[in-house]
Amino acid sequence: MHPGPGPGPGPHMMRGFGADPSVTKQRVRRGTIARIARYARPYRWDLAIFLLAAALSALIIVAIPVLLGVVIDRGVLPKRVDVVVGIAALVAGLAILDAFLNFVQRWYTARVGEGLIYDLRTQVFAHVQRQPIAFFTRAHTGSLVSRLNGDVIGAQQALTTTLVSTVSSALQVILVLVAMVYFSWLVTVVALVLIPLFLLPARLVGRRLQRLSRESMQLDAAMGSTMTERFNVAGAMLAKLFGRPREELGLFAGRAAKVRDVGVQRAMYGSSLFISLTLLATLSTAVIYGAGGALVVHGTFQVGTMVTLALLVNRLHGPITALSNVQVDAMTALVSFDRVFEVLDLRPLIEDRPGAVPMRLAGQDGGAAADIVFDHVTFHYPAASEVSLASLESIALPVPERTGVRMSVLHDISFTAPARQLTALVGPSGAGKTTITHLVTRLYDPSEGVVRVGGYDLRDVTLESLHDAVGVVTQDAHMYHDTIRANLVYARPDATEAELVEACEAARIWGLISELPDGLDTIVGDRGYRLSGGEKQRIALARLLLKAPAVVVLDEATAHLDSESEAAVQRALKTALSGRTSLVIAHRLSTIREADQILVIDEGRIRERGRHDELLAAGGLYADLYRTQFARQEPVDVGRRPGPPGRHLPPPHGHRLPPPGGPRHEHPGPAW
Repeated sequence: MHPGPGPGPGPHMMRGFGADPSVTKQRVRRGTIARIARYARPYRWDLAIFLLAAALSALIIVAIPVLLGVVIDRGVLPKRVDVVVGIAALVAGLAILDAFLNFVQRWYTARVGEGLIYDLRTQVFAHVQRQPIAFFTRAHTGSLVSRLNGDVIGAQQALTTTLVSTVSSALQVILVLVAMVYFSWLVTVVALVLIPLFLLPARLVGRRLQRLSRESMQLDAAMGSTMTERFNVAGAMLAKLFGRPREELGLFAGRAAKVRDVGVQRAMYGSSLFISLTLLATLSTAVIYGAGGALVVHGTFQVGTMVTLALLVNRLHGPITALSNVQVDAMTALVSFDRVFEVLDLRPLIEDRPGAVPMRLAGQDGGAAADIVFDHVTFHYPAASEVSLASLESIALPVPERTGVRMSVLHDISFTAPARQLTALVGPSGAGKTTITHLVTRLYDPSEGVVRVGGYDLRDVTLESLHDAVGVVTQDAHMYHDTIRANLVYARPDATEAELVEACEAARIWGLISELPDGLDTIVGDRGYRLSGGEKQRIALARLLLKAPAVVVLDEATAHLDSESEAAVQRALKTALSGRTSLVIAHRLSTIREADQILVIDEGRIRERGRHDELLAAGGLYADLYRTQFARQEPVDVGRRPGPPGRHLPPPHGHRLPPPGGPRHEHPGPAW
């Protein structure tokens, strides 16, 4: 029996994340150090000042033991107070100077370190944003966040903490050894004879710690992914609705246990290295006092020289310990850099080709003659190796991909969606409708054939200009956890207050927003969960109207709404689609009847095309779909004035608006 009250990670949980050898045992790639040097180049003057301060500090560290030996031989033993006071004052002054030099080193390493973090984070963020949508469907959010946080911070240590330790320690070791040999080469050799016995274990421990560090980073990312998925609104709701808190705890406990186990191993390897070096320091000090004391007794050198050698050997072991740990720290930092470079080296599948031109559509503000043409388009989704990394998926070992022909999703599709007209896509689930819309927005490129908008091959235009010309609204319109205003101006940052109000009025949502205590500055919540589905869709349509694109791609926004919300959204849609080229995945009979052209998609092919009455009379696949999906739908009277659009947004401080007169929403949402 399990002794505690909580569940233990069961056998299936223990398999949740395996140590992927391709990830945890991968060695740092060649060229990584040279690549790091390029990131350090902008900070070369900061590094030069740091190196100068480190060299002066190393000189002081050697000078103080020498002065303390002198004060014994020439001040204490001869009983000369002036010499004792003078040298003591000099030592105090050097100590103050050394403290200042340490401050200088810290200042410049902080400048370099924080600057490097900024450079890496912004570069990785920009690069990830350029990745295709297929990348985000495979990568774990927690793993990506880990690269931007943990790995970037670990990488900057290569040029800050590790660099400080390496340079300072190396200078100290060199200067201390020179001083020790100057005073007694024999005692120095005797004291250092033990050091090689500890270097080989240190190398072996360093290699093992490198592998453990990589595995620890991967496990931390997996655990972060679990928290990211379970702590958002949708994940928390799913766990509660299915009543599986024990299983969720078991999953998290299993991953946390692996992090714990790796942490224990890292701690033990690190401790064994530290204990060995501490033992080395103690034994070397004993040798100094034994051998040096015998030489003092025989009159070979003075007491002050023996004290100087003892102090110097103590100053030697600290840098040696640091240099031994530097291998571990450096390899850990190199692993972090390598993981960051792994992301930066993943080439975006969709990007501007050389010589890409801006798409310019005459009268683009809703009135452009921008037809959509699919010319013999075939498409299959890219392989995982083309769009993702095994280390970012974090769930299981990578599955070897089959070579050869991949199954196509679309097969030799050709059609034209005429300018300023509405083309509806209908068909069974999985037929390829959404894939067609993804090609129009260039989330993917066709495997064969050409997609054109306004006469432009989409592969020949800049992505920025394409996204300016094409507007998209999906079934589940995404909202950022911000104000209504911020979510609206995301489409057009320079929009004025009057333009915001005009767009909201056209989308039939201003009546609701104007009644809220904070108006446009009302917070919508995570993913817009403080809004109903109809309210989110109308805000999304207002955002589309602000953008004023020439082409509208719509995964119809009324598919899952109640009749009251649908009526309001349909009226907003009439405004949004007016005068624009529209490609709509249609789920409602009202939209299909108004379409200028209907394309019936099945198994990646266009089976039928025409208008509603024509296709219904033909008695083919569309007629079957009509009988099974559309016949029972009540047509929405979009001319009728709507009642209240459901539950209005209450004010955020516990004061609710007057009870609405209309029906409640399709989802209750949290209390305000």
